[in-house]
Amino acid sequence: MKIRFYNETTLSTFKYQRLIERVLKNRSKSKYMNIMFVTNEEIHKINKEYRNIDRPTDVISFANCDDEDNDDPRELGDVFLSLEKAFEQAKEYGHSVEREVAFLATHAYLHLNGYDHMTPEDEKEMFSIQEDILNKAGLTR
Repeated sequence: MKIRFYNETTLSTFKYQRLIERVLKNRSKSKYMNIMFVTNEEIHKINKEYRNIDRPTDVISFANCDDEDNDDPRELGDVFLSLEKAFEQAKEYGHSVEREVAFLATHAYLHLNGYDHMTPEDEKEMFSIQEDILNKAGLTR
């Protein structure tokens, strides 16, 4: 998995970039995706514009399979990840920021690959794969 990272925050993202690369390294070897680290303010705008939800969220993914103009089938899509929200949620859920960031990136990666959690069956399948990826990376709850 090749990942292009963009940091649109004032935070240092290097360790999170290395973490995400490690967690997703054995996935879709010929494909790539983009991850943008953004602020709560920016993800709030994106959430409101594209999902009509007027609050910040943790991660949003946009799959390129939905984009008629996509010329490169190897590109899975774009992920917007709020590190601020990841910090908040790690504290709330009582686990490390690293585990939360890896969870969010893995969750978004699976969405880009067509997984969803709209039905109980789909949720069970997606969350099982998600936990397997995180457990193999040593990022348990």
